[in-house]
Amino acid sequence: MFNPHTSRLAQPGLIPDFDRPHGLPVFGSVQDALAAYEGDDPIYVLYPKLIESAAETFLNGFPGKTIYAVKANPHPAVLRTLWASGIRAFDVASVREIDLLKATCPDAELFLMHPVKSRQTIRHAYAAGIRHFAFDCAAELGKILVETGDAADLHLHLRLSLPQTGSATMPLDGKYGAGYREAVELLRAARPVSQKLGVCFHVGSQCMDPADYIRTLSYVHGLLDEADIRIDSLDCGGGFPVAYPGLTPPPMQDYFARIRKGIEIVGFSDLEIIGEPGRALCGAGGSTLARVELRKGKDLYLNEGSYGSLFDAANCAWKYPVKLHRDGKSSEKTEDYRFFGPTCDSLDTMAGPFHLPSDVREGDWIEICHLGAYGQALATGFNGFQSETTIAVV
Repeated sequence: MFNPHTSRLAQPGLIPDFDRPHGLPVFGSVQDALAAYEGDDPIYVLYPKLIESAAETFLNGFPGKTIYAVKANPHPAVLRTLWASGIRAFDVASVREIDLLKATCPDAELFLMHPVKSRQTIRHAYAAGIRHFAFDCAAELGKILVETGDAADLHLHLRLSLPQTGSATMPLDGKYGAGYREAVELLRAARPVSQKLGVCFHVGSQCMDPADYIRTLSYVHGLLDEADIRIDSLDCGGGFPVAYPGLTPPPMQDYFARIRKGIEIVGFSDLEIIGEPGRALCGAGGSTLARVELRKGKDLYLNEGSYGSLFDAANCAWKYPVKLHRDGKSSEKTEDYRFFGPTCDSLDTMAGPFHLPSDVREGDWIEICHLGAYGQALATGFNGFQSETTIAVV
């Protein structure tokens, strides 16, 4: 049997994982994994082929350099899979993420694109060879210059605040970014102290309208004309979406086409173009297997919840796709269910509704899909409920 706290070798259903970049226990199916599992915790599942496919989509389609936003899923198996797929640059935000990448993908190019950093993080990053730093105000620019000793080899990226269009599921204009007038002054201040200077922006998480990128590029063009400043790079940020129930975005190629068209229209073809996908590279490539511990009518009590990988299901009311796994058949009739997590906290509630067979019962396993991004990455150990079990299904 497969016990997550013992050896991976010679387990029923386990496929030898020699030469596999992720280094995880590998199963041919979820059913094989569940049949072999002896643990009591939820199981985090990675689908490396889906992550590889997403990386290929960006490497072949995005009109510039693809850097992975590590915050979406920092699991070493994800990082190794992306590296093996051809991703060579990563966006980090903290000392721990820097050290993780240095240990996992030591030859990677790292970008510190968090707009507000501690002084220790800046020093650590520069000592680790990082030269890409984002800022969104004069105070942060000053910190970077002081803590790098007024280094002459900095590639600075000004984070812009954007007029919001409303197409993003999660707008990101409230916390970071310089407004139009401030950005003009910051570009003028940063140009003399930058070996390379760029601007970066984020149209919002789960952007549902590819035209937002054209509108943003036009905004950037006007801002640069006003500042009368030459830049070297343009970072289009993230926002590239994944399909969820009720959220069906256009094909990813439509986003690439709009960015490419916008670059041509505003005359940015000579700039280094950067994109920072996170969710789009790993979202569909992961899921959580949660066991039903109790059923009360249409309420299912699971061994995983909002303090684990289901944070967005609770706090953002996202209705992730779900599948039932059990030995034997289940009812063809479906019902709408609500989920409760395992902690003592009543906030540990996922309202859904989640569509599952009408005969769900204790002991069944539910696979909550498309949790490769911001699922396992947000899981805590609150109340003693946590999982250290991650597997790959190929």
